[in-house]
Amino acid sequence: MEAGAKEEENVVGYNSNNVKKAKLLSTLTALLDDPILADVPKKPTLSDVDTLISLELGSAMRISVLKLDGTSLDVALMNSATVKDLKLAIKNKVTELEQSKMGHRHISWRHVWSNFCLAHHNEKLLDDDAALQDFGVRNNSQVHFLPYVVSKGSGRHSKRRKHRFFHGLNKRS
Repeated sequence: MEAGAKEEENVVGYNSNNVKKAKLLSTLTALLDDPILADVPKKPTLSDVDTLISLELGSAMRISVLKLDGTSLDVALMNSATVKDLKLAIKNKVTELEQSKMGHRHISWRHVWSNFCLAHHNEKLLDDDAALQDFGVRNNSQVHFLPYVVSKGSGRHSKRRKHRFFHGLNKRS
């Protein structure tokens, strides 16, 4: 009889844990569907929540990013953020939006950053280590993409071509 009672407790305990998890998930889903919390990602990380709390306290900023197709998206960053932080926030936000709308889709960010750069008031944000505040980016600022080709300076390819061209020519001949 004791074995049957233990099995019954395990079954009841298992069911109560499932019920608790289901209630927690439904409460979390209801909270995230609330329009007040619309800026919270569907699967928030601790840093996302920390940035949003800092935004409410005034130690973070919301930046609007105008994409080339005319749409815009908002990202939240700390006031001490760099251009690299902004690029990472854009990447994360776009990936989140694309996956929620279309499922898995790969975007080559190396291609994006080699052909386009961010700009604020037509000033290109080229130095990844520079603080956004150095460019005048503040809360509720807008940045946009500009076509940009990274110059390689003195690339190895051009030296090889030059070497190949002059290879057969000697001063002695």
